[in-house]
Amino acid sequence: MANGGPVEHGYPHLETVRAAITALYKRLSYDTVQTFSASVAPADVAFCDTDDLHLGAQRVAREIVRHFRLPDARLIVGFREMTHAADVELAAGPEYFVELNDRFRTHRRDIGAALAHEVTHVYLHRLDLAFPTTAENEILTDTVATYLGAGWLLLDAYREDGVSSQKLGYLTPEEFGYVLAKRSLFFGEDPSVWFTSAQAYTAYTRGLDRARQDGRQPPLTAAGWAGRRRYAHDRRHVSGVPPTAPYAFTPDPAGRLRVSFPCPTCHQRIRVPVRGRVRARCALCRTVLECDT
Repeated sequence: MANGGPVEHGYPHLETVRAAITALYKRLSYDTVQTFSASVAPADVAFCDTDDLHLGAQRVAREIVRHFRLPDARLIVGFREMTHAADVELAAGPEYFVELNDRFRTHRRDIGAALAHEVTHVYLHRLDLAFPTTAENEILTDTVATYLGAGWLLLDAYREDGVSSQKLGYLTPEEFGYVLAKRSLFFGEDPSVWFTSAQAYTAYTRGLDRARQDGRQPPLTAAGWAGRRRYAHDRRHVSGVPPTAPYAFTPDPAGRLRVSFPCPTCHQRIRVPVRGRVRARCALCRTVLECDT
């Protein structure tokens, strides 16, 4: 939890974020991801200063547990002094003990954001979905929370001005915006109307621009003139394709050239023949892609 200190910006965890989206689709399947088409509603997790602290925290926790379809999971929420925003004890269940930073006693509007992250930890624990390191797991948790409709709360908890700052979660504001935009483009949902933080809205719009760039990379037909020209050059000089290129050329067993590139929705790599106009369908997220290979 960044509290008054500098907030990291940009996209330093982008590759891990993309790997997390792919892992989520692989673990849940397209059909299960589709069941999360509605995000957590602002009214369901609203917390007023006049609400009882403990009863209100339990109510919000139940709403987020319900969103993740964990009917047999019961969160016991407490408060204590700590460095991080929150912590959850990942035992066998069905009861999970969540501790929130004492700061939330007086910043109750952000309790839903902290609980969204911790409930997602429980959800991933139940799924047995994890990345190798603790840092990567935290990125996975923020990504899954956001992609499945609860993490917009984490982005909305980001506030920064000339004298103070607050940010929850492990993604940068722009990375939260990027994942939220990925969700928005997939489900056709507009989360921008929910933000109470002007800085969160700005981070979302920047993330949306970055997410849209994923759908404009060659060999997709939506690629711009410069990208298509670079692709045509690389296709003629296969051995010189830089490792930073979003595509790679390889021969198939018969010696015919194929190109692989990440799906702009789930980032699973797709391989198609190099033969001009091709329509491809991602087997993982079922996105239909128009390509000019």
